[in-house]
Amino acid sequence: MFCPNCGTEVKDGKFCPNCGETLNVAQETPSEPVYQESTTESSKYTLSQFVNNTMQKDVGLETFELENEYVLDVNLNGRVWAKKGAMVAYNGDVKFHREGTLDHGLGKFVKKAMTGESTTMMKVDGTGHVYMADMGKKIIVLKLENDKIYVNGNDVLAFEDHIDWDIKMMTKSSSMMSGGLFNIRLQGSGMVAITTFFTPLTLRVTPDSPVMTDPQATVAWSGGLKPELKTNVDFKTLIGKDSGETFQMKFKGDGFVIVQPFEEG
Repeated sequence: MFCPNCGTEVKDGKFCPNCGETLNVAQETPSEPVYQESTTESSKYTLSQFVNNTMQKDVGLETFELENEYVLDVNLNGRVWAKKGAMVAYNGDVKFHREGTLDHGLGKFVKKAMTGESTTMMKVDGTGHVYMADMGKKIIVLKLENDKIYVNGNDVLAFEDHIDWDIKMMTKSSSMMSGGLFNIRLQGSGMVAITTFFTPLTLRVTPDSPVMTDPQATVAWSGGLKPELKTNVDFKTLIGKDSGETFQMKFKGDGFVIVQPFEEG
């Protein structure tokens, strides 16, 4: 048995030969400590090890599957919409088309003309596997079930063709100063892939507990919320001595908001 005070092994007797502790011979003998080798992954591989560790999976169970945290595998059989320039590789019979001027009606064309290139989508048609990524950002696949979600236009990676979408504008004109004027509303049933810098945090919003966020760190929010832009403008702001958090988004209602630990300019 082992001494409970200093851990010295006591083969016989009632006293520890090291510290003199009185032992209870009836007590269970504590287990010896177990030491494990470090499981830290090495960055050194043989060529075959590297290929095996990074090989594409192509599980193909659903339209959107993650190859890893940063690469989306689109198991294409028909059409999906994706962020322009998101394709990093593909196989099969696949065609890419820049979104047409009136693909979604005149109303969306006018909104897109105001938002610029950040919300430009492309049509991906055909059959095969298309691998998508965006600046090494983490990818999250959401399965909407007759749901509605709003996403920062720059954080939408891809969505299935039958998802209804529209560009929405913040109601307050001052929001133009925050860089968060335009967002994309995604609604219906199907798969949506969004991106975040690093691991996101989801905050619960209740009628009694509104949540304020930095517009440049706000990724998405549930369809039932109607955010307002909250400004903190005073004399110090005008002379360049503000707190650095002049604009915030205020979420009221019942739902959630997703933020990332990074402020996108």
